[in-house]
Amino acid sequence: MARIRSVDDRAPEVRFGPWRLAATPAGACAGPGDLDGVTDWIVAEVPGTAAGALRAAGHWSEAAPEPIHDRDVWYRTRITGSGPARLRFGGLATLAEVWLDGVPVLCARAMFEEHVVDVDLGGASDLALCFRALRAELDRPAKRGRWRPRMITPGSLRHVRTSVLGFMPGWCPEIDLVGPYRPITVEPVRPRASAADVRTTLDGDVGRVAVRLRVDGPVGTVLLRCGGGEAPLAEVGPGLFAGALALPGIAPWWPHTHGAPNLHPVEVRVDGAQIDLGRVGFRTLSLTRPFAEGLALAVNGVPLFCRGAVWTPPDLVGLGSDGTRALLELAREAGMNMLRVPGTTLYPAPDFYDLCDEFGILVWQDLMLANFDYPHAEPAFAAALDRELSGFLDRTQTAPSLCMVCGGSEVWQQAAMLGAPRAVWADAYCAETLAERVAAWRPDLVVVPNSPSGGDLPFSPRGGCTHYFGVGAYRRPLEDARRAEVGFASECLAFANPPEPGTPGPTGPADPLWQAGIPQDRGADWDFETVRDHYVGALYGVDPAALRAEDPDRYLELGRAAVAEVMEATFAEWRRPRSPTAGGLVLMLRDLAPGAGWGVIDWTHRPKSAWYALKRAFRPVQVLLTDEGLDGLHVHVLNETAAVRALTLSLTFCDGAGRVAARAERDLVAGPRTALTLTSATLLGRFFDATDSYRFGPRIHDLAHARLTDADGRVIAESFHVLSAGPLDRSAVGLRAEAVATEAGPGLRISTERFARGVQVLAPGARPTDSGFHLAPGSSRIITFAEAARLPRGRVRAINSDEIVEFGHDG
Repeated sequence: MARIRSVDDRAPEVRFGPWRLAATPAGACAGPGDLDGVTDWIVAEVPGTAAGALRAAGHWSEAAPEPIHDRDVWYRTRITGSGPARLRFGGLATLAEVWLDGVPVLCARAMFEEHVVDVDLGGASDLALCFRALRAELDRPAKRGRWRPRMITPGSLRHVRTSVLGFMPGWCPEIDLVGPYRPITVEPVRPRASAADVRTTLDGDVGRVAVRLRVDGPVGTVLLRCGGGEAPLAEVGPGLFAGALALPGIAPWWPHTHGAPNLHPVEVRVDGAQIDLGRVGFRTLSLTRPFAEGLALAVNGVPLFCRGAVWTPPDLVGLGSDGTRALLELAREAGMNMLRVPGTTLYPAPDFYDLCDEFGILVWQDLMLANFDYPHAEPAFAAALDRELSGFLDRTQTAPSLCMVCGGSEVWQQAAMLGAPRAVWADAYCAETLAERVAAWRPDLVVVPNSPSGGDLPFSPRGGCTHYFGVGAYRRPLEDARRAEVGFASECLAFANPPEPGTPGPTGPADPLWQAGIPQDRGADWDFETVRDHYVGALYGVDPAALRAEDPDRYLELGRAAVAEVMEATFAEWRRPRSPTAGGLVLMLRDLAPGAGWGVIDWTHRPKSAWYALKRAFRPVQVLLTDEGLDGLHVHVLNETAAVRALTLSLTFCDGAGRVAARAERDLVAGPRTALTLTSATLLGRFFDATDSYRFGPRIHDLAHARLTDADGRVIAESFHVLSAGPLDRSAVGLRAEAVATEAGPGLRISTERFARGVQVLAPGARPTDSGFHLAPGSSRIITFAEAARLPRGRVRAINSDEIVEFGHDG
């Protein structure tokens, strides 16, 4: 059922007194009547977690998180109100018991379910919640699975419907998640709409919205309104009203990279009372090839290159939504059009999907299943999972952003990598049952059995979806991104990404806390800093281990640059028109803790070098250069937008000082949602050894530079191809920076005489629009700063330059 947002603009109310929390030994108190001797109560926020409340009271720290799962955690409050009411518990982590005035009203054993309890309030009532010690449940003897994953412990988690966050050493901090982490509301029971079902379809340019509404009490007229249209709902059963509304010419919903994410309010008038059912978007979703050949999506009939990252909670301690909007705004600004919620986390709060609807970001949603051999054949487990799935699809029924439901994260891969045959790892629930269940609620969604899945082995790169770490964890050369012929990477490109200088937390390798922030697969003799170091050596011809010891600042500077170059190069391969790759989601969007984590955004929500690289790689209007060996360079021009673009393409070959060896320019008209590939020979009109493959004589250029400009001469996109020239040295390149005024506010014009590689704009407390970019000889770029009233203080440098240029009001 769709969420009823409000009735006559009155949303469900929270009418509670202050919440208090106390922790007791496991099993010490059977019910609230046994709490009289408990004295160490603290104030608690609801929604929230015990860790969040204890942290606020100074009794718990993220730096040294004490266990909570070994205790019972109690919450108490007072409810004011009289008469019939409905208590709604949005999410209880995990083994919860609820009493009202000392009478038990609910026993919940799953973190991911919403619970509703009808009660009678008598003016002022006591509400008590107890979250029983999860450790006691995990220590109970239980049937072992056919395999046991290394990443998650203990194995008994396979029987408990709770998040595995906190149970993955090397992946995330060991924080115990306990408490009412989603809102608890009390709603008066009165004649009104009690349930709604909203379905939307798009056929050509005609949108259709169908509504079924359950109404309590006598009703006269019921009218459906959406998109400027209106239609009556007819009573098709006692208290059940249904009808549909056709909307010719409705503006469809698009991912923001390809169009406008148009949303349309839906409301029902019941005898004049307004029932707000939220906003809907009209879109179609389809596969452009069989899943076994590689997952590939089309939205509204247009093939889509999906790019983005893996989502993690913005608040790992309290599990609140604060920060969700800021993170999604950064994802959209970086050109991401898809986020994947992995089975190792939890279902996001409803506002996450509302914002993704608004921002035009598609959501790939895993079920909260990861790595384990889950007991799907056990009736109790199967029933709990079914309630979990139906509740999730109910809550997100009107969300056009939701595009994918997946049977979990690395369940099939885990078994297959341990040598199990397909008959063991391809479970019937994910392979067959899941698609049937989803079709009953959301037939418009694509269902994926598992992430990864689809090939001869679940992790085969070509079929279905894969977790591709050939470039990355397996330290393959950059060419492997093409050689692997990836179909769709639902995880990829994981590195220990160093935060920007000045970020709170460990500052570098000399900090004793630095190593704790480096992700590592449990049992591996390498970590993801080792991975990053490999590409530092490969790209820049330096010994990262020696550099780390001799010059840690330079070591981190090159580490940030290497990650950025690898990500740009990989997505250039994947986005070229002849590539079989239809999507790539980087692991991951945000760090879960301080340090050099997988996130392209750090734990304080500050972008890292990888975020800036993805922002350049994901531009909807884009120019790309790829090395085709004997066929020279290929120049790819992409226009994913709905508009015709008049563009000028220039291609320049020069040395580091800017001496031009060859140059070409061409005017283009890029149609909407089209791509064009031109060879360097076609653009130049003659032979030129663009890739230094023929080597008939001394090489006369060091780099190639492609630039797209619009009709007004504004630079839309740039791409560089740098030929290897041995170890990276630092020398003077003529780097300059001067303050300028722009329509967006104070800016900085950065210029260079020679080629400036990996130009970093460092401004503590301010975020530049770009950083880590290359700058062609004799060229300049204007950089502005987000929400800056005046030019901040900072410095500019390039990784191949010994110059440091300071700027700002105090510079």
